[in-house]
Amino acid sequence: MSTVINEQLAAKIEAVKHVLADIVADYQPATLASSFGAEDMVLMDLIYKTAPEIEIFTLDTGRLPAETYQVMQQAKTHYNQQVKVYFPDADDVEKYITQQGPNAFYDSVELRKQCCAIRKVKPLKRALTGKKAWLTGMRRSQAVTRNELPVSEWDDTFGLQKFSPLSDWSNADVWAYIKAFNVPYNKLHDQGVVSIGCAPCTRAITAGEDIRAGRWWWEDPESKECGLHVKVSKI
Repeated sequence: MSTVINEQLAAKIEAVKHVLADIVADYQPATLASSFGAEDMVLMDLIYKTAPEIEIFTLDTGRLPAETYQVMQQAKTHYNQQVKVYFPDADDVEKYITQQGPNAFYDSVELRKQCCAIRKVKPLKRALTGKKAWLTGMRRSQAVTRNELPVSEWDDTFGLQKFSPLSDWSNADVWAYIKAFNVPYNKLHDQGVVSIGCAPCTRAITAGEDIRAGRWWWEDPESKECGLHVKVSKI
């Protein structure tokens, strides 16, 4: 370790390890949905070290920042593990761009969510097929849409148990862990980008802004979910 963690964070780490152990014991097969953001890198590190039975996958939307691909490659080398990658259906993407244009998601919430459905939600459904549980790096303090986020809940949308083991972690906890255990991370974080998604939908935030202010910044905070973590209609 490069730095020393405090007792409070040590207790949170142990709590996450217990959650992972319970998932391995009672909810296999299970999988972590990783965007290679800071929280997901913490969970990746803990899974590879303590619960390697849990699969890890990512959604390559085709619009990711170069820095995300860089940390994907870095993580592969660091852990000597290959994360499974799911892509959107090429015909769906082609149809959307032909009919709406490549950046139509800026025009309305409806068109933005349609893009997310094609590039994220449908591939996620494939990734979760046959699984009993999925894990996310979501935290309560990330957004107003997540302020009551439990560690474990039934996901009606996808029909399986959903775990957010870092639910009660602060942003400081996440970065203390990354620094203490030399965890690879997306270098966009060094540029003020806190929540990282697709390149055209992500920007840096300024002092005092909400953590999720850099995602879909042209929308109201209450609409800022892509469909992965809210109830969605069948598509």
